[in-house]
Amino acid sequence: MRVAIVSDIHGNLTAFDAVLEDLKRNSPDLILHGGDLAQGGARPAEVVDKIRALGWPGVCGNTDEVLWAPEALTAYAAKAPKLQALFNTIAEMIPPAVAALGPERIAWLKSLPKVERRGSMALVHASPNDLWRSPLVESSDAELAAAYGSLNASLVVYGHIHRPFIRQLPGMTVANSGSVSMPYDGDIRASYLLVDDGQPSIRRVEYELEREVEALQNSGLPHADWAIRILRAGQYVPIA
Repeated sequence: MRVAIVSDIHGNLTAFDAVLEDLKRNSPDLILHGGDLAQGGARPAEVVDKIRALGWPGVCGNTDEVLWAPEALTAYAAKAPKLQALFNTIAEMIPPAVAALGPERIAWLKSLPKVERRGSMALVHASPNDLWRSPLVESSDAELAAAYGSLNASLVVYGHIHRPFIRQLPGMTVANSGSVSMPYDGDIRASYLLVDDGQPSIRRVEYELEREVEALQNSGLPHADWAIRILRAGQYVPIA
């Protein structure tokens, strides 16, 4: 059984199309999505429409949730005052995404579960009960076990942090799929996870980044210049 997990697309249709081509070459039996599909990119509706047409099961992400519950962003921002500029920027990018998606697509996003289970594998966006908080790459084995042990799964996959990794723990493997768009590990290529008979591996896919830059420049999206800097750097760039 070969399963692919594709997460954190953030409206980047160019990267997503490249990942779809790579998936055709790898022929997984099942493809799941890890949430954060639309907000933050030039073509949120197109990404959502493709995933729905493909019929991929998946989970809800935090930037999916803010489309119908912006108060979730406000509540999380209150806990991290040092990141207020970041959260203000995200808040200003939400209304155009809502307008582009429309109520029917947003209702579909709202219907997505927080946990998707397939056999001995569990998929979440960040943590089982929190769309906003998750361990980092640098987190200890104990922190990973505390976050995901309650899922009682031999393999736990999550996204959210945009930095792919695979960690073997006693009785459990934890893997992060990385981000199709906006990787934060210094590698500008799209990332997704391929699980072959229970063994996860990270796939990196080149795409025409400057084509997506052009789409962002023409999108009218607030703070598109910031999103472009992240794409070109392959890592998080602070708000200017």
